[in-house]
Amino acid sequence: MIKVMDHPLIQHKIGYIRNENLGSRDFREVISEIAMLMCYEATRDLKLKEITIKTPMCETVGKELAGKKQAIVPILRAGLGMVDGMLRMIPAAKVGHIGLYRDPETLDPVEYYCKLPSDCEKREVFVMDPMLATGGSSVAAISMLKEKGVRNIRFICIIAAPEGVERMQSEHPDVPIYIGALDDHLNDHGYILSGLGDAGDRIFGTK
Repeated sequence: MIKVMDHPLIQHKIGYIRNENLGSRDFREVISEIAMLMCYEATRDLKLKEITIKTPMCETVGKELAGKKQAIVPILRAGLGMVDGMLRMIPAAKVGHIGLYRDPETLDPVEYYCKLPSDCEKREVFVMDPMLATGGSSVAAISMLKEKGVRNIRFICIIAAPEGVERMQSEHPDVPIYIGALDDHLNDHGYILSGLGDAGDRIFGTK
C-alpha cells in the first residue's frame, strides 16, 4: 500500500525544490510538475474498457477509462499547488477542498473548511498534500471523507516522514500512499528533516 517513487525525473525535481534559495514562482511550477509525474503512478491500476474507434485509416479497438470517475481533493492550503499538475493528466476530474491547519502547540489538525463534489462517494478520490509529516492532517482529511461515504481513496504526497507514514498505515491501512521521497525523521517542531521547509509558505510566498 506504499509506493515510493524512484523515477529519475521525480527525484531530480524534488532535489531542485529542496534548495532554500529557490523562488516561489519556480517552486510552484516544479511542485505542479512533480504532481503530474506522480499522477502516472497513482493512476496505474485504473480500470479500462475497450471501445470501437474509427481512425482516418480504418476501424479499430481502443481503450478508455472505465468504472468510477475521479475527484481530486487537496488539503488546504499547500495541496493547492498540486492540483494543476493532476488536472493536466485527468482533466475531467472534479475538485473538492478540505481546509485544515495545524495547531502550533498540540500539532493536531483543526478543520476550517470542507467542500466536496456532490457525488464524491461514487468517485475514486485522490487526496493531496505536498508534505506528510506527523500524519495528523492527512489522517483527519481521510477520516472526513470516510464519514461522508467515500471509500475509494488514494493519498499522494511529495515528501514524507516515517512517523507520518506509520500513523497513516495505522489509522487508514486501506488507503494506498504514493510518496515522492521518504525522508529521515521529524524535528521537535514536527517538520520533516531534511524536508524543504513549509510547503505552503514556499508556494505562496508567505511566512
